[in-house]
Amino acid sequence: MTTIEELERDVWSDPGPDDSFLVRRCLELRRKPLAEFAIEDLRIMLGQQIGVPALLPLAVQVLLSDPLAEGDYYPGDLLANVLRLPDSVWSNLRAERKQLASVLAELVAGPPVADPHLGPRDPDRLLRDAILRFLDS
Repeated sequence: MTTIEELERDVWSDPGPDDSFLVRRCLELRRKPLAEFAIEDLRIMLGQQIGVPALLPLAVQVLLSDPLAEGDYYPGDLLANVLRLPDSVWSNLRAERKQLASVLAELVAGPPVADPHLGPRDPDRLLRDAILRFLDS
């Protein structure tokens, strides 16, 4: 099973006693098989811009089926971190960006999507603004 460390051929040293939870978690995730990544794992690593070439395609696949996929914080937290990435990360993922843009255009154009278990699924204003910037770029 492939990990970010294997793909990048770059092994980071173990965390020190004074390293934060986030540093420890990112080091742990660099060693986790990509096939085992959960939404929260993708959210964390993309938020830190670690392993982006390997993880962005995985995140896009999640977002195509559920643009408001939720890690540990709020509906759309994965999308929020994806939308914060620099435009340059999409240079080798033009088709994926176009697919995601299509899904996001529908999300902001239509009425809130109702989920029978969660109720209305609509991006908040800040996320909606980030989506519109993504669509305009």
